[in-house]
Amino acid sequence: MFLISRQKQLAENEFEFWVEAPRIAEKAQPGQFVILKKDEEAERIPLTIVDTDLEAGTIKVIFQVVGRSTILLAELRDGDYLSDIVGPLGKPTEIENYGTVLLVGGGVGIAVLLPIIKGLSLAGNRVISVLGAKTDELVILRDEVEELSDELIIMTDDGSLGRKGLVTEAMVDVFEREKIDYCWAIGPSMMMKFATLTAQKYEVPMFVSLNPIMIDGTGMCGCCRITVNNEIKFACVDGPEFNAYDVDWDEFVQRSRQYREEETLSLEQLGR
Repeated sequence: MFLISRQKQLAENEFEFWVEAPRIAEKAQPGQFVILKKDEEAERIPLTIVDTDLEAGTIKVIFQVVGRSTILLAELRDGDYLSDIVGPLGKPTEIENYGTVLLVGGGVGIAVLLPIIKGLSLAGNRVISVLGAKTDELVILRDEVEELSDELIIMTDDGSLGRKGLVTEAMVDVFEREKIDYCWAIGPSMMMKFATLTAQKYEVPMFVSLNPIMIDGTGMCGCCRITVNNEIKFACVDGPEFNAYDVDWDEFVQRSRQYREEETLSLEQLGR
C-alpha cells in the first residue's frame, strides 16, 4: 500500500498527488513514469513522475480526469492509499548541455514537461518554455516552469492568459529570432503532430513523449506499440521519448481513439 500524503486539485479536471514511494523517488529520472492502481480491481494507469522529495521519500504525479478510472482516482484524499505503484519505468530523457532549448507543453502535458525543463536547466541550458491551453485556469504549473526557465511564453485559445493563439505560433516566433539547438513538445497528440511539422520546417531536432494505451509497462502486452522510423516500438520500454520526425503521427492519433465507444459505455455504467 502506498500512502497519498498530499492531494491537490490544480484545475477543474486535473489533480496532483504526492505519494510515499521512497525507492521510486531515489531512482527516478526526468522522462520516466510509474504505473499505479487505486485498488486491486482498478485499471492500471501510467503517469509521469513530475517531481520527487528524497527527504520525504515521495513522488509527485499529476493526472487529468478523462474516464472511469481517473474519476475514481480523483476521489482519493490525503491519508488514502493506492494499492500498487511500479516504477520508475521507461527510458529517461538524455539530459545534456545542448545550448539553447525550446520546451513546448500543452494541457496536462505540461506536467510531463516540467521534470525535463528542470533537468535541462540544471545542466546549464538556456531554456525557453512555451505553455499552451484552452484557457487561463488550465495552464498548470506556470510558476514552477517560470522559475526554471530563462523565458516563458504562454498561449491560450481564448486569450485569457498570455497571447491568444496556438503554441505553434510561438514556436515560429522563437525559431525566427534565434537559433534553437533542441526542442521538446509534449501534449495532446494533434498538438505534438503540428509542433513536429513546425520544427521540421526550421530543421530543429525535436523530441516528443508519447502516451499511447498502456497496460503492463514491460513491453509484453504490445498495447503501446507505435511505428517509429518504419519499425514497431513499444512506448513503455523503448520510450516514452522518441525523435518526433520518426513517429507515424497518423497511426498514433488513430490508435489513441480506438476505444472511444468502450470508454463512453464505461462512463454510462458509472452513472457519470
